[in-house]
Amino acid sequence: MAASGSPVNGSPVNGSPVNGTPDNGTPDNGTPVNPGRYTPPALPPVRTGLWHIAVPGTVSWLIAFVVLLFFIPQLRANDAMVWLWTCLAGFVLGLLGLSVYAWQRRAARRGARSANQMALDESI
Repeated sequence: MAASGSPVNGSPVNGSPVNGTPDNGTPDNGTPVNPGRYTPPALPPVRTGLWHIAVPGTVSWLIAFVVLLFFIPQLRANDAMVWLWTCLAGFVLGLLGLSVYAWQRRAARRGARSANQMALDESI
């Protein structure tokens, strides 16, 4: 057994089922399972909207970047230019995250199997 208490070689720990399936090869809800193939559990429901978290965070990074542009001489004098680039990186990564979310939302509207259907649960 591994130090973390996880099963080794697929054996159950203390008689508990492996991957949420009892010994008879069916999951806890009674539906048949494809032996040898792992099926990930369903994602939890979306509790917070994208609009309330990601958009204000991305805009905040942009505002901080623009404000720091006025203080470039002081940032250079104090060897603190990393703050300017941190704000720029936060803004770019926020845009990247928003674009991935929009991509997933479009795919879910199209009905693509690989799309996260919970992206449709939120109204923007």
